[in-house]
Amino acid sequence: MKQKQNLSTADMSYIAMMTVVIAVCSWIYVPSAVPFTMQTFGVFCALGLLGGRRGFLAVLLYVLMGAAGLPVFSGFTGGLGQLLGPTGGYILGFLLMALAYRLTDRRPERSLKSMAAAMLLGLALCYAFGTAWFTFVYSRASGPIGPLTALAWCVFPFLLPDAIKLSLALLLIKTLGKYIKFGRVTNSER
Repeated sequence: MKQKQNLSTADMSYIAMMTVVIAVCSWIYVPSAVPFTMQTFGVFCALGLLGGRRGFLAVLLYVLMGAAGLPVFSGFTGGLGQLLGPTGGYILGFLLMALAYRLTDRRPERSLKSMAAAMLLGLALCYAFGTAWFTFVYSRASGPIGPLTALAWCVFPFLLPDAIKLSLALLLIKTLGKYIKFGRVTNSER
């Protein structure tokens, strides 16, 4: 029988802290149809520093705060309208990213390579879900767009910036991981 996994006060503090990091990162943005933000950097950091379970909870809390109307999304926006709009699929895709990370990287001592692979898989899921969502919402509002157009607007411009954000997040995780354990626990609790 599996033991119930409770969160300690420290865990809740780490989750809240990384939720704030994701929100602050979302406020660093360049406006466009699909805004360039640092959200993915914040999500990468939350996952790498907290592990899959706590990282997922930080991302979930971020999405729920935004859905409740708190201005945690890019441009200091929030609300269900943002989640149901053209770029809402990418925000919801962060949950897929976190879930993929949790499911693919469960070892207590994770290598940077395994973290990077899990984060890349999650990012691919986020791109796929977000782009499909964007295509559906945009097509209903403005007329149909083809898959190549959607990729040209929503994925291709973000590949290099997201690779840079992933590299910077891994560097930060490696550096901070030497000094702060952020409540990492045994494999069974991830």
